[in-house]
Amino acid sequence: MTRPLISLGLAAVFVALGQPDTALGQAPAKAGIRTDPENPRYTYRTRHSRDGIGKFYMGREIAHVMGHLGAGWLERSSRELEEKPQTLIRSLKLKPGDNVADIGVGTGYFARRIARVIGPKGTVYGVDIQPEMLELLEKNLGQLGIKNVKGVLGTIQNPNLPANRIDLALMVDVYHEFSHPHEMLRNICHALKPGGRIAFVEYRMEDPNVPIKLLHKMSQLQVMKEATPHPLEWVETISALPRQHVIVFKKTGATPSAK
Repeated sequence: MTRPLISLGLAAVFVALGQPDTALGQAPAKAGIRTDPENPRYTYRTRHSRDGIGKFYMGREIAHVMGHLGAGWLERSSRELEEKPQTLIRSLKLKPGDNVADIGVGTGYFARRIARVIGPKGTVYGVDIQPEMLELLEKNLGQLGIKNVKGVLGTIQNPNLPANRIDLALMVDVYHEFSHPHEMLRNICHALKPGGRIAFVEYRMEDPNVPIKLLHKMSQLQVMKEATPHPLEWVETISALPRQHVIVFKKTGATPSAK
């Protein structure tokens, strides 16, 4: 999840050093750069942003994950104004009975709102890799009496969702933190129904006025670039939110094998 510069008292944005990676499978020649021996799609650099993990994918440095101790940030009162969650949910055109995967569900900020829209015949699969977040999710759901949200413990490579079940996979300010973005997208695609959609909600890299640290933003071009290896077709980019764009794809072709 993302945090604004001012929330951590930082006065500057640290930009990842170095040029985009070379062709897939070719180890970069520059000093301080090494290719991941298990997956040459990824490289590591010794010189990198303090906001990132030093791992790069398609020229982009992967950002640090926000831990469960920052859960209060997800429920901040200013989020209604900054992100307009109801506007986002309306733009996704959900239907009663839909199965929705909220990837990086956290405390359930969006899952709770989506649950009301899809109704009791639909299910929200709230995926997180932190058991502590899922405990907070369960507590919040219990207090509100919401019964159509199911917590799912995922891994850094797999959301552990049922195959061909999901109508929409939603990722709000989380994809840029995936340590294994290629594997995660492959496995999310495996969970989508044919024609199912995936929505990347990311702070706009194109807008320098968005007060978010650089590694916690993504451009539309970068998102489309990283979607290219997968059976995904761009549908639309929604620009109704104050700071984020919503980039929507649909699943096409055969279901990829999950790993």
